[in-house]
Order: sequence, then C-alpha cells, then structure tokens
Amino acid sequence: MEQPRTRPAQSRPRRTAPLPPQAQGERAAAPAESATVYRAAGRSRSLPPVLLALRRFPNPRLTGLGSGLFCVAAMLVLGFLDLLLFDGSAGVYGVLFVLVSGLTAGWVRKADLVAAPIAVPIAFAVGAVPIADGRGGFGAQVMGVVTTLAMNAGWLYGGTLVAGVVVTVRRVRMMARRAAQRRAGKQPSAAPSKAPAPRRRTA
Repeated sequence: MEQPRTRPAQSRPRRTAPLPPQAQGERAAAPAESATVYRAAGRSRSLPPVLLALRRFPNPRLTGLGSGLFCVAAMLVLGFLDLLLFDGSAGVYGVLFVLVSGLTAGWVRKADLVAAPIAVPIAFAVGAVPIADGRGGFGAQVMGVVTTLAMNAGWLYGGTLVAGVVVTVRRVRMMARRAAQRRAGKQPSAAPSKAPAPRRRTA
C-alpha cells in the first residue's frame, strides 16, 4: 500500500495591521529630521570658533547711502572718544578705522558694493576733525585735518584696502553662486517614460 504523502507545513507570513497615515508620516519624517540635525551639528562642529562667533554677529544689509552715513557717523563718534580717552591717538584711530571699514564693506547690500570703498576715505577725513591739531580758526582746522591725513596715510590706505578686499570677495562669491545656479538650470531634465505600445489584436 502506498503511504499518503505529507506536505511540509509552510510558514505563512504574519499580517500586521497597517499604520495610520499620520503615524507613517511621523515615522518617515523622523529619519530625515535626524539626518538634517546630524549634518547641521557636524558642520557647526567642523567650523572654527572664530567663524562661529562671526555667524552670531549681527548682519544687517545697508544701502549705499546708509553704509556711507554709518561709516561717517561711526568714525566721527570714535574720533571724539579717541580725543577724550586717548588724547587723540592716531594709532587708536587708525585701528578703529580699519575695523569700521571692514564692517561697512560687509554690511552693505550686494547691489551697492561699490559704495563702501568710496565712503570709507570720506569717513576717515570726517572722523579726523576731532583729533586734528587745529587751533585758531577755520583755516587752521582745515590745515590740521590735511596734516593728519598726510601723516596717517598708511591707515587711510589700509582701511580702504580692507574695504576693497571684502567687497571683491563678496562679489566673487556672488558671481560663483549665479554661475552655479545657471549650470543647475541648464541641466537636462529626466526623459519622460515611454508609454507601452498597444497590442495588436489577432483574429
């Protein structure tokens, strides 16, 4: 007699209840958020502390006129403070002028980058009025300012050079970003998938 064949029991996959749409969205968003946080944390840790401190610094955007007024007003106030605290020290005034020049070039908006190197020398001359040794009338004051400018031409050129370098770097970065955007826009889009050809009916 033939013995009946027994089939091995096949393990059936367990069916789990589907998750609600909200839970699925949270489950899918969790890895993306964790990856984004990890990347941001990695980038912030890789940057030196000086750049991190500069990122926390206020970054306003001034127009050409606004940057000129800021630079002139700042140097005039610093000139009076230099006269009161340091007896009109040219070295202190020159260091402050270089710092203000860098801030002016960094805070001017992209459309008015050329205004920063132009406003910086004017601000140096205006701020030099309080520390100029001119006593005895308007003519003596003008001669004192001219003498101060001539004797501190190194600081004047240095601050103007700093402003020019900052403006040049910003312009180069802006042009590089525009070129990258143009290249990204010119990339060919993915070819559309072809629809399947209709089947011919056979008699």
